[in-house]
Amino acid sequence: MNVVVAGLGIIGGSMAKAIKKYTDCYIYGMNRSPLPLQKAMECGAIDEIGSNDTLQKADILVLGMYPDAAVRFVSENADKINRNCIVIDTSGIKSQICPRLSQIAKQHGFAFVGFHPMAGKAQNGFDVSDADLFQGANAIIVPCDAPHNAVEKIASLAKKIGFGTVVYASPEEHDKMIAFTSQLPHVIACAYVFSPACVKHKGFSGGSYRDVSRVANINAELWSELFIENQQPLISEIDTLIADLNEIKEGIRNGNREELAAILHRGKLIKEALGE
Repeated sequence: MNVVVAGLGIIGGSMAKAIKKYTDCYIYGMNRSPLPLQKAMECGAIDEIGSNDTLQKADILVLGMYPDAAVRFVSENADKINRNCIVIDTSGIKSQICPRLSQIAKQHGFAFVGFHPMAGKAQNGFDVSDADLFQGANAIIVPCDAPHNAVEKIASLAKKIGFGTVVYASPEEHDKMIAFTSQLPHVIACAYVFSPACVKHKGFSGGSYRDVSRVANINAELWSELFIENQQPLISEIDTLIADLNEIKEGIRNGNREELAAILHRGKLIKEALGE
């Protein structure tokens, strides 16, 4: 198959490298700036630098872009995309992007499948992309009314390039769960390092500090877009967290050790029940 990867950041670059390493696909790369394309050619992540006309050859088009940029790219190039092509995004939100791309796909005769690789690093850009980034990771597929064979082709590709688990979800279910599993931890990490104590942590910190603060090294431009486009599920999770923090705070304020221990023990029981 011919695969076009448009957008060679950490996810798009890793998708290109993984598909190149683990399949026999021919990879075209497209990117707004030329340097990642040059690096991708030099390291063998792509076979050829593509252009908008290359989209006519694509069996699969991977959009390694921010959500709004992905919609804009497909909208501007829809008439050039191969009618047998399967277009996938790699965005962290789906309720905003999936209806728009599904509509464009139906109007122009190709298929769109929502795709979310649950993997990443603290750094960004092609330089930190990795062919093995997805080994054992979760892949979420949002079918978006695409033909069954198109959905299964993307699931098969995901497994070939190393994803350990493939799950299926509606856009709404996806965004509700991602608000909890991905976006809320980034909110917590940023709020955590806002403390004046953070600048003095060296010599006093260990694994707990590293675990909570790790994702505060955030791509602010990307995550602010994701947060706002998923605002209702994320705000709901933040409200739940605030209520739970207040319960713990009041337990501490009241000085009732048994009451506080019971609150904390609930967390332990939840983790144990999950087998984690």
